[in-house]
Amino acid sequence: MADMPNGEPCASPLELFNSITTQGELVRSLKAGKAPKDEIDAAVKMLLSLKMSYKAAMGEDYKADCPPRNPMSESNCVSDPTEAEEDFVDPWTVQTSSAKGIDYDKLIVRFGSSKIDKELINRIQRATGQKPHRFLRRGIFFSHRDMNQVLNAYETKQPFYLYTGRGPSSEAMHVGHLIPFIFTKWLQDVFNVPLVIQMTDDEKYLWKDLTLDQAYGYAVENAKDIIACGFDINKTFIFSDLDYMGMSPGFYKNVVKIQKHVTFNQVKGIFGFTDSDCIGKISFPAIQAAPSFSSSFPQIFGDRTDIQCLIPCAIDQDPYFRMTRDVAPRIGYPKPALLHSTFFPALQGAQTKMSASDPNSSIFLIDTAKQIKTKVNKHAFSGGRDTIEEHRQFGGNCDVDVSFMYLTFFLEDDDQLEQIRKVRTGALRVWSVSASDTTPPTHSHGAWRLPSWALRGPWSFLSVWALGTGAQLKRDEN
Repeated sequence: MADMPNGEPCASPLELFNSITTQGELVRSLKAGKAPKDEIDAAVKMLLSLKMSYKAAMGEDYKADCPPRNPMSESNCVSDPTEAEEDFVDPWTVQTSSAKGIDYDKLIVRFGSSKIDKELINRIQRATGQKPHRFLRRGIFFSHRDMNQVLNAYETKQPFYLYTGRGPSSEAMHVGHLIPFIFTKWLQDVFNVPLVIQMTDDEKYLWKDLTLDQAYGYAVENAKDIIACGFDINKTFIFSDLDYMGMSPGFYKNVVKIQKHVTFNQVKGIFGFTDSDCIGKISFPAIQAAPSFSSSFPQIFGDRTDIQCLIPCAIDQDPYFRMTRDVAPRIGYPKPALLHSTFFPALQGAQTKMSASDPNSSIFLIDTAKQIKTKVNKHAFSGGRDTIEEHRQFGGNCDVDVSFMYLTFFLEDDDQLEQIRKVRTGALRVWSVSASDTTPPTHSHGAWRLPSWALRGPWSFLSVWALGTGAQLKRDEN
């Protein structure tokens, strides 16, 4: 991996590309402003060093209008169509040709993140005194950025907070949407820290065929399902972008700061935007980045600007936060840390993630037990062998069996999971239906639904308020 001139490892060729773009703009600005020669020379030296690092990483020279080709964006460069990537991952699309799903080890290399290894899991266990969550034990959360920094802060009694979110594109969430929230709930419990949850209703208005009222209504309905995960009301702030942007100068100031430090060329390279995309899409990444900084929530953190943020999310959201991490030091804030999860597979197989836009690929939180059973039995991709004899001898292929994959997410008992690893596919489906029917129990397939009035008022998750005295800055040491 290439190093930055200051010795800090660069996360990816794309970050190097963005750094070169930014440094080039600085050089032009210094020359236009007739800055002192030594200052210009230092900036030029830095630019040349960055370009050398880029060439070492990519094997080719930097080209201003040609971001490095990667699976998260449509390259602006002409590429050989025969070199199609086997896995494609961006914030809107997840696709692979493998029945086993995305190759996450390769994704770690492409994205420049770090693998969550046994050593890190053991450190989390020592710091919290709690058994690691099954998502950690089973590699469902598999990648991170700067988690050791967060643990350093926790062990020295320095504050940090959690941030995750939801893009409300439908009235009901499906079980795959719950994965980051289930894990975030565990993180909040074991670390005893504040949490902010962003509902990006503005994003869905920009990307989907929705009215503003529909997008906001979906945000309210989805918030009910999120609250049902059991978050601490005294340490949790859920907000709609359409609501909060207009009432929080601190949040909007950070959005503007981020926008100033990211060029159109950069967002095209990161997100694959084109000249025909509306300007709302182009500016939105700054809105998703803003909650990464504590000064976006003065009602919680006061005037503190130095509190680090930890973001649990699916890895398809990483492009937003690589951009954020690149901008953070330039506007005087700490870089957010991240924990990345794998994707929850569609019923038809792990070649893509579960999607609310395809009801037959998804199990929704409002589905009844009967509906879940029907969907699993009818649509779930089987890990059955080619012949009855092979199936009786070897059992189902759990590497590709969707029912077993679901068990890895929801069945808590590791020993029990191993015991059913080599059973008939039909039995796997019975187990999967049983696990889905009880996880998470607070949802009860839509029976547990908050009334709208519960989302407003002085004790509401959607109200703007300061978290409990002292809770936002330090953990309970008792």
